[in-house]
Amino acid sequence: MPESLPFVCQHLIFTPEKDKQYEDMPKIILAIDSFKGCLTSQEVEECAAGEIRRLFPTCQTYSLPAADGGEGMLEALVHITKGHCITCPVHDPLMRPITARYGTTGDGLTAIIETAQASGLTLLSEAERNPMKTTTYGTGELIRHALHQGFRRFLIGIGGSATNDAGLGMLQALGATLHTEQGIKQTCGTGETMGHITHIDLSGMEKALGKAAFTVACDVENPFCGENGAAPIFAPQKGATPEQIRCLDNGMKHLTKIFIHATGTDVSSLPGAGAAGGLGGALHAFLHARLVPGAELLLDAAGFDRQLQHADLVITGEGKADAQTLMGKLPAEILRRATKAGVPTLLIAGQATDTDALLRAGFVGILAVTPTGMSLAEAMHPDTARKNIRNAIARHFTLTDNPLIHIKR
Repeated sequence: MPESLPFVCQHLIFTPEKDKQYEDMPKIILAIDSFKGCLTSQEVEECAAGEIRRLFPTCQTYSLPAADGGEGMLEALVHITKGHCITCPVHDPLMRPITARYGTTGDGLTAIIETAQASGLTLLSEAERNPMKTTTYGTGELIRHALHQGFRRFLIGIGGSATNDAGLGMLQALGATLHTEQGIKQTCGTGETMGHITHIDLSGMEKALGKAAFTVACDVENPFCGENGAAPIFAPQKGATPEQIRCLDNGMKHLTKIFIHATGTDVSSLPGAGAAGGLGGALHAFLHARLVPGAELLLDAAGFDRQLQHADLVITGEGKADAQTLMGKLPAEILRRATKAGVPTLLIAGQATDTDALLRAGFVGILAVTPTGMSLAEAMHPDTARKNIRNAIARHFTLTDNPLIHIKR
């Protein structure tokens, strides 16, 4: 670190190298996912770190831009690799023209694509959410643009989507043609399209795809279809009714046969294939993508394990913490690594349920920052959220019987 930095009140952007100048200062690592629709990962961490430094001026805080494959992954990996962003015109989940971004790593060799940029739930109002009508076409446009820019290595984060079209829209944007039982070529692949597809023609696909390699960062392990598949587990939060969920899952089951006929690959029970409404399965079957846990990918890229060797505490979290937090999400992977290194891990969230399960998993404390009785609309206001985070941190770290208070003021 630069020698001009003051000795106290340090807040350092995450770096894997040990800094001997400050090695005797207590050290807290902050690796908190975004509070979706409210604060980015960086904003949450800056708020929490500021309150910690106010309470403990000689404490060192390190921020890791955090994401597990959903919103925030683009910024996190661009920051970690010292890359940059590229903008291009695409279509949103309802096929309206928008401008979206993708990134490139610092070495210029890999395109970083975040599905949420073009096909994300946050691009729609609550009234517009309907996975029968939404499409991943815009995600395909991002891939196509990067292909035309010469990229042949891709890292795609597929969390936070508004879609359940099994990647049909993405495939169309890359040149595939969809046919129905009437022989009609579909103009746009959506959730309601899936059950009517009889054939997927790949003859018009982008030729450069044959030389491209894809790694997909997933934040879930759900299969393509069935009881724990894309539609039953994730379509409700995207606006689907119970009847639509049944229709979507039946469409996914139908598509598994179409996918096998087109590619020879069965994605029905593949872990992660249900991510982003089946986009994970389409990327694996048609683009030979490797599906990996997004949290593992990000933490490895940041040298997180090396930093743990010198940490006193890790603070992680997300907007809503519950039992699903333990199913491949970023906080669970951080907890696993920190526990292995013997470092206690504190969980912070806008809302928290299933707290007994979270504590049994190993978190030393759960900070639900939203006060009882506060409406979600009020809690989601950025200024209110920052105030709630500061108050929760202050309450936790000033408890006299708190076992984590080994940091002297």
